[in-house]
Amino acid sequence: MLRRQNVVDFDIVSSNGFMKHLKAMVVIGVVLLLAGVSFRFAAAQGPGTGQSETVAKPKKKDAPAEAADEPKIPSKFSKKDKDVPEGLPTFSSDVNTVQLEVAVLDNHGHFIPNIPRDKFRVLEDNVPQQISGFSTNADAPMTVAMVIEFNALFQQYWSQGWYQTLVASYGFVETLKPDDYVAIIAYDLRPEILTDFTTDRGKIQEAMQRLRIPGFSESNMYDALVDTAQRMTNIEGRKAILLIATGRDTFSKLTFDKARKAIQEAGVPIYAISLLQAFRIVADAYMSDSQRMDFLQADNQLNVFTRETGGQAFFPRFYGEFPGIFRDIGTALRNQYSIAYSPSNQVKDGKFRKIKVELVNPDNGEQLRITDQKNKPIKYSIVAKQGYNAPRAVE
Repeated sequence: MLRRQNVVDFDIVSSNGFMKHLKAMVVIGVVLLLAGVSFRFAAAQGPGTGQSETVAKPKKKDAPAEAADEPKIPSKFSKKDKDVPEGLPTFSSDVNTVQLEVAVLDNHGHFIPNIPRDKFRVLEDNVPQQISGFSTNADAPMTVAMVIEFNALFQQYWSQGWYQTLVASYGFVETLKPDDYVAIIAYDLRPEILTDFTTDRGKIQEAMQRLRIPGFSESNMYDALVDTAQRMTNIEGRKAILLIATGRDTFSKLTFDKARKAIQEAGVPIYAISLLQAFRIVADAYMSDSQRMDFLQADNQLNVFTRETGGQAFFPRFYGEFPGIFRDIGTALRNQYSIAYSPSNQVKDGKFRKIKVELVNPDNGEQLRITDQKNKPIKYSIVAKQGYNAPRAVE
């Protein structure tokens, strides 16, 4: 009986050990399964790692095939021919036209309308220019590329940065009009086009739904801004980039100076909404000097990019400020004075030309005085790009 009891005890112990191992294996399997699902979900929802398609208005379904598929047009001249045969007409153009989108805002950020053409003066390198074109449109449709920082450092799922990013993004989309074109670009390690330019609000909402779980912790703002601005260079009409970001850059291929020059050459106005301003104030006592410097540099970068392209930067601390910011951006984009002029300096040297737009009294050349209904002077500011790079001569 004693021997049988020992056998029974051994069987019970073995059974208990087996059950413990079985439970452990089940737990490990569930964890691995959830990890795999989470990884696939993150890959599906966050910014992708592949290369993006171009930011351009979609082609029509019945558009002709790519030019690469068509046979080349034969030519009796080869690239080796340096001299043009006699008797053939040659054409050249030395005229360069500069287009400016100018907004005149009062001290509350409101657009000041009905300013006549003769009150504007344009200076290029401090030399007055002759205005050749002038127009206003109080309700023009706009083309906006929303460039949104979405990384695992500041936009972790259900974090304060994640929530604020979605509030700013969804809030601006709600202010758009039916004929406005919008593209959504999210960036972390690299930019990804979530939706190309479209007026379809359904596609825009689908793109916004992908802003859930971020991928990488890097924030390559320079690369994303330059890539988007260069793609928008040939888009006509009123266009702008809305940057929703902290302003920090961690791993871009481009430096600040190279990005700044490329953005100036693209000539697309940038409007920026800074994130986590209130969080920085609360966490200031716990940040190191280098961390404070990073955020101060980020604010400065947003100011530089927006000011030099004729846009504006906003640094909200409270959620209640967002509706006013959206209204100011929409007003600045829709209510602008379009000014064109041919520079007196037609030298094609590729150098940067500084532009300054002023409001003057044509009778005496002094600064224009604008008053309200009570004849009180209004303080105003002029928002326009600060310059451009002259074209280079083509040899």
